[in-house]
Amino acid sequence: MEFFEKFFSKYPQEKVIKWFKLICLAEAVSWFFLFTAMTWIRIDPEGVLPIVYISTIGSIHGFFFTLYLIFLPAIRKIYEWDDEDSVFALIAAFFPFATIWIDKQLARFDRE
Repeated sequence: MEFFEKFFSKYPQEKVIKWFKLICLAEAVSWFFLFTAMTWIRIDPEGVLPIVYISTIGSIHGFFFTLYLIFLPAIRKIYEWDDEDSVFALIAAFFPFATIWIDKQLARFDRE
């Protein structure tokens, strides 16, 4: 945790928040493309294009998922989340499009 705090302390909070919002959106969009890839691979399991597509989209989705998890400690500190909010944001990464909800509802300064 100290490593992430030290790394993100170099950047202004506004920039980290902007990056987090973009990552939340990109992670949700990559869920959609991953779903299309899973559908296509079920329709044409022997084709080369569906295999290449699902491999590529899966890697991209994994990248955004990892970025989301890396940014969570910094965002927790910025928004002063308690443990319950942090665990909820962590679990939201495993559900389709839930990161958009985290961005819109939980990642706000005026939640009270």
